[in-house]
Amino acid sequence: MTNLESGLWLIGLGPGDLSSMTTAAIETAKACKYRFLEGYTALLPLDEEPKLTNMVGEYELLMRPGVENPDELLQLASESSVALMIVGDPLQATTHVDLQLRAKAAGINCHVIHGISITTIVTGAVGLQSYRFGRQVTLAYPYGDYLATSPFELILDNLQRNLHTLVLLDLDPTGMGVDEQKPMSPAVAVDVLRRSADKIGENIEQWKIVLCSDMGRPEQRIFHGTLDEVQSINDGSIHCIVIPGRLDELEVEALTRWN
Repeated sequence: MTNLESGLWLIGLGPGDLSSMTTAAIETAKACKYRFLEGYTALLPLDEEPKLTNMVGEYELLMRPGVENPDELLQLASESSVALMIVGDPLQATTHVDLQLRAKAAGINCHVIHGISITTIVTGAVGLQSYRFGRQVTLAYPYGDYLATSPFELILDNLQRNLHTLVLLDLDPTGMGVDEQKPMSPAVAVDVLRRSADKIGENIEQWKIVLCSDMGRPEQRIFHGTLDEVQSINDGSIHCIVIPGRLDELEVEALTRWN
């Protein structure tokens, strides 16, 4: 693929193991004159970064300010071919949908090369029925004395409707999207769930949840257990959690594999 026209290409890298990157994604990224890796909404494991360079060529890291205030990025895309490479699927985050709309408003061609998303991997790998997942939420780090309870309230809303919840875990303790990312650990995630429950008067100590670690990579791990059991797990780098609603017979059997 050569001589790409000017424009912006949102390119999905897949879940973090670059062996899952599609041929279209690799060839398009290679063909773009400028390449950026989006490091704000998702995180590429450090050991994959040199592999990405070998696969597509040199690139720059683009953090929150450059993604949410994309004037420079769009100006570049108005004149040249620009690849914004994103872990997972490019349209998993509303941040990138907003970027699409900004490009359209500026008269800049915006193309999407899809990748495997964490949603697809987790709902399939865990063994729960995909049609029974409700709204996806992100569990945020506390900021000083402030603890956002809205993610927990959405989990409760899903449970009241007998739906499972995929809970993504925050990557940025500062909330600024500028410094080096620090993925939330299982211990912190369980602590945030407990503090949120206490704040709104819910008892969650009987919950059993599913911890998914490093999904889509060879070392991926799934564990189903109590809050205390999940909180004690130290293995893995990037995690997410599934909070099941009421289980049917097949789902019960599927989860017993991970106990």
